[in-house]
Amino acid sequence: MTKKTLLLIGFIILKFVLQYVLISPEYDLQRDEYLHLDQAHHLAWGYLSVPPVTSWFSYLILLLGNSVFWVKFFPALFGALTLLIVWKTIESLKGNLYALALGATCIVFSALLRINMLYQPNSFDVLCWTTFYYIIIQYIISEKPKWFYIGSIVFAFGFLNKYNILFMLIGLLPALILSKERKILTEKKLYFALTLGILLILPNLLWQYNNHFPIVHHMKELAETQLVNVDRADFLKEQFFFFIGSFLVILSSFYALLFYKPFEKFKFFFTSIIFTILVFLYFKAKAYYAIGLYPIYIAFGSVFLSDVLKTGWKRYLKPVFIALPVLFFIPMYYLVFPNKSPEKIVSEKLEKHRWEDGKEHDLQQDFADMLGWKELARKTDSVYTLFPKSENTLVLCDNYGQAGAINFYTKKGIKAVSFNADYVNWFNLNVHYKNLIRVKEFEENSNEFKETSPFFESAFIAGKIKNKYAREHGTTIFVFTNAKVNINKRLEQEINEEKKYDN
Repeated sequence: MTKKTLLLIGFIILKFVLQYVLISPEYDLQRDEYLHLDQAHHLAWGYLSVPPVTSWFSYLILLLGNSVFWVKFFPALFGALTLLIVWKTIESLKGNLYALALGATCIVFSALLRINMLYQPNSFDVLCWTTFYYIIIQYIISEKPKWFYIGSIVFAFGFLNKYNILFMLIGLLPALILSKERKILTEKKLYFALTLGILLILPNLLWQYNNHFPIVHHMKELAETQLVNVDRADFLKEQFFFFIGSFLVILSSFYALLFYKPFEKFKFFFTSIIFTILVFLYFKAKAYYAIGLYPIYIAFGSVFLSDVLKTGWKRYLKPVFIALPVLFFIPMYYLVFPNKSPEKIVSEKLEKHRWEDGKEHDLQQDFADMLGWKELARKTDSVYTLFPKSENTLVLCDNYGQAGAINFYTKKGIKAVSFNADYVNWFNLNVHYKNLIRVKEFEENSNEFKETSPFFESAFIAGKIKNKYAREHGTTIFVFTNAKVNINKRLEQEINEEKKYDN
């Protein structure tokens, strides 16, 4: 086994180990993860929240036992594969062992550790961006048409994972047109490959069409509730922090793409990143949407630095560039990972955190979204057992996190639903419901009893989420028994209203 292979294996093992040890066992899964895992029970070519690829991985996780280990394995795997693609890119650009070590270090000790911590489409999204850029480099080096077809497949999977990859294409095309490599666009086989890509994504496009393009509503809602709070200056600032330890390597890649002769054919990558960032800024995108841009530039920068630091006093800078990502990771370890208890994090009062609501909080939103779920599921289970015919009991939640968490942790086979996100399509109206367990987000003066009690013979509060650090703190479990009206009819009306609103 060669030294290069041993080094690569070592970095991959380190990547996996870090992903598992950076989360304290005090935390549950994050709210989005529960929704994605529940999609395994409802396979389709599209969802209100995301395209279908995540559900395919969720189905694999389900087949493997649906344990937390496997939930964390897949984003870690996508992170390790991103590292591998950067490694292979450096090899293609004739990088030496130092370039490989530098590139791998920059990838491992970066914001990807945070991205690969959660089971969300983001990890696979970054992998697809990086792989697509790698394929472009391979085509320019070899001019073999097979890379067109491989690229179309990668782009299709990226599209079916997260529509964010369209931003990559929007930024890349004008850069390519303005470069000498525009001749690629005259290749006939490129358009055969493009046809293949369209055929691969067609089932999802048809699903969008048949469901009145819910992505349009989703993006509108996202813009109104979350992106409205995005500050463009903050977007640019956060780009710097994602790969802060590798900033000089990325900066070196920009210089190299403009002036380093071996990279002359890749000059359009410089304008591509500028166009892509401008598009993100125009749409007021969240900062992490752009993370997939940077791994390929780390490859360019690593190869360039390995060449310019060969001789003279410059060779003494080699360990500095390797050390920087590791040194910057040390404060990151204490600040951006849930590796300490919520009590410890809050007591340190190191910084405030802005949530999607635009307000500042003591705990990071992702961390608060990883608390209270087991407590909610346990308390819901205990209430569910009170009913002899539990199949006649509907568990209705306010949001997808509540429904998904109950379904993931339940020991009683509960199938909780919600009018929120994809759950609006997953109601089982073939069951005649008589009892209602209503999981309600905390409200200062809740009218739930006043509004719902008249339709049932009895009502009581079964419990609340008491974890004060949870975003769901105060979420209340209301129980209503022996319905006086037809619940199913009212449910059907609510579902139709929600779908009408979505469309």
